[in-house]
Amino acid sequence: MPGSSARPPGPLVALGARLKRFNEFLTLGVKPNFADYSAREKELIRAAPRIFYPSLAYAPLLHAMGKSIYPSLACHLLAGDKIKQTRMLELLGLPHPRTRVYFGSQRSRVLQDFTLPLIAKTPRASALGRGVHLIRDNAALQVYLSRNDPAYIQEYLPMERDIRVVVIGKQTVCAYWRQAQHGEFRHNLALGAQLDFAAVPQAAVDLAVRAAGLCGLDEVGVDVAWLNGQAKLIEFNMKFGLRGPKQAGIDIPAYVVREIMAERL
Repeated sequence: MPGSSARPPGPLVALGARLKRFNEFLTLGVKPNFADYSAREKELIRAAPRIFYPSLAYAPLLHAMGKSIYPSLACHLLAGDKIKQTRMLELLGLPHPRTRVYFGSQRSRVLQDFTLPLIAKTPRASALGRGVHLIRDNAALQVYLSRNDPAYIQEYLPMERDIRVVVIGKQTVCAYWRQAQHGEFRHNLALGAQLDFAAVPQAAVDLAVRAAGLCGLDEVGVDVAWLNGQAKLIEFNMKFGLRGPKQAGIDIPAYVVREIMAERL
């Protein structure tokens, strides 16, 4: 933090490849077996007061050992898990689309709680718009349910674009609209959505920054719905793409390095 004592001597140790091109960091890679690290690498990991981009494989363990990690433990625990993210938003009372999760036989109750059309998602390990379905009829719902247990069901919000807010530390790095292609309900750039940096509502940006802070997320892309002048949180993306920031003239890894070296992260 600013004003803190100088960082301890020795190399800055990273496991994940995010900062591999920067000489300030020694990137060791994420190895599934700790035994696969060399004796020197093991000692570096054990001795380092802080580990960068440790991956979910090591983040909880390093945290349990009392080590500082970046990104935060919450970033690793919530990454790619829509169910946990929804529970967190509900615990904090933050605005988000009405969502329910159904396990096993509970899945037969979906149409008791929701009207068609609705959004159905693969609840874990889906990205880039994959695993997101606009369900318009019961036949499509039954196909989804046959392939997903648990089922993650969300109200459908009729909107042609959403907002991505990139938050690093406690700061907004950039924010932009993602305009879906004609005939496409998903707003992912990987599916052809277009970016627009103009007139992003400040209320949506403020909600994204507030949510990231309350959830303990220090490197995240926050997706926000903007409908009828109201912002709702859609989801958090810890492995967000770099295309949007790049178009805004921002090199995210370089930005992170500057903030780390300035002791602001």
